[in-house]
Amino acid sequence: MEFSSHSRVWVYQSDRKLTDAEALQIQVQLDNFTIGWTAHNNQLKAKAEIRYSRFLILIVDESQAGASGCSIDKSVNFMKQLEQQFGLSLFDRFNLAYRDGEEVLSVPRQQFEELLKQGKINTETIVFNNLAQNVTELQTKWEVPFKDSWHIQLFRDLVVV
Repeated sequence: MEFSSHSRVWVYQSDRKLTDAEALQIQVQLDNFTIGWTAHNNQLKAKAEIRYSRFLILIVDESQAGASGCSIDKSVNFMKQLEQQFGLSLFDRFNLAYRDGEEVLSVPRQQFEELLKQGKINTETIVFNNLAQNVTELQTKWEVPFKDSWHIQLFRDLVVV
């Protein structure tokens, strides 16, 4: 199924890496959710994927039917159910993800700040911008150097760009 580059995207980041078993179970539930996801009784053209065993991504191609407030509420409630079922935190905006070599890690804001002070994270470190709004942004603005991300605003007084 092809999705337009303008398709809407919602990125949920787990506070920890999913086990392989969890990722398989969650993917099945995501698939079941997107198959039945509707807006005003219209089937949404939607899919979901898990990236790096840490990010749950919902994608809706609104060329056929747009995601309404009610349908977005359904997805949020579904994600909250996954949180409870698997003991995850998916809504903490200050749990920041970054790349350490090939590995994707996430830490609370204070720990991120410590890693910056220690030089373990720098302006070139790849961070994840989970505010990506559509497929194009997911492809081009999701994984970006720290210096080019919104994260830099949080730590402006610690970083010389």
